[in-house]
Amino acid sequence: MIPDGVPPVLQPRPPAPGYLPATPGTVLWGELPCGSDRAVAEVAGGGELVIDTVSHEGILEDQGRDPLAYFGALGVPTDRVLTDAIAIAARVPHDPATQGPHVVTGPVHVRGARPGDVLAITVLDLELRCHYGLVSNRHGRGALPAELPADGADVVSVPCRVDPDGRGSMAARADGAAGSDGAAGSDRAAGSARVRFPLRPFLGTMGVATAGSERAHSVPPGPHGGNLDISVLTAGSTLYLPVQVEGALAYVGDPHFAQGDGEVALTAFEAPLRARLRFDVIAAQALPHPAMIWAQTPELLVPVGLDPDLDEAMRACVRSALALLVGRGMDTAHAYAYLSAAGDFAVSQVVDQVCGVHGKIRKADLVELTEP
Repeated sequence: MIPDGVPPVLQPRPPAPGYLPATPGTVLWGELPCGSDRAVAEVAGGGELVIDTVSHEGILEDQGRDPLAYFGALGVPTDRVLTDAIAIAARVPHDPATQGPHVVTGPVHVRGARPGDVLAITVLDLELRCHYGLVSNRHGRGALPAELPADGADVVSVPCRVDPDGRGSMAARADGAAGSDGAAGSDRAAGSARVRFPLRPFLGTMGVATAGSERAHSVPPGPHGGNLDISVLTAGSTLYLPVQVEGALAYVGDPHFAQGDGEVALTAFEAPLRARLRFDVIAAQALPHPAMIWAQTPELLVPVGLDPDLDEAMRACVRSALALLVGRGMDTAHAYAYLSAAGDFAVSQVVDQVCGVHGKIRKADLVELTEP
């Protein structure tokens, strides 16, 4: 039974200009677009597109690759299981031994984008497509791969759901009776104890195609962006990515309803989103700093550092932060001092082979500096 007040299910919409559904023909599973891939949508620089995303949790092989059966066993009514997730699980080839888990929608050709430019993807709006999702921990993965899952389990998937809270906002609550086979117990089995946490929906994967004809694995982020898992990139944020191929060939996926910095168990509250995005092309020479991955929210500048070694990712993030501040008029010594006094640095994730660190620099602190 679905509680009153949960969000309505957002099944795929009929085809229409400005809308990109997630279908077997418009997604890749476990790989990211490359320069030789054909675009499945096109948008002008400065144009908007509504894109549906599908979560990999609930459709993976170790969960039965049958979302209708999997979520049905958790009490989700048939009409609230997304039909695009069902179709993708049934029809899109996927080899978990060689490919990542993520489903990405795209690529999108952005007219006017050329190698050397920067693509700015602004998240205008994010809608929850259902009221449920999963957090999973798999053998050999996560921040504690030698310790969890316990008792020899290969995968533990804990169900989460969206529930109206007393403040009129949406909150997620995690049911704590997960089974070792990836299924989860019912509310009755889980008992009445709950943890509740705020929703912060964002797209874990946003990126541009890599040059050449070889698709990148969907797990490690890199100069192309990809699986960055930066939790502050909610609605109102903009991610900046150096373009590698003509048209950028942008893509999005790995939708989350919530994630803590670090994403220590391997995944977070993974669940599908409908995203309204704007794609802007910025010439490299118009930037006040070198072309690099970075982001901003209405309140923050967000430098990004990536490296398999977490210490090196931190150093890369500090260098990125210095570039942002020097580009706004500070000298390096004072920018370094400011970051130590007032900059915050968070671990984006430690579970994607390449670790991520992102900084949080308050724009309000910089009002007397030169605007880029």
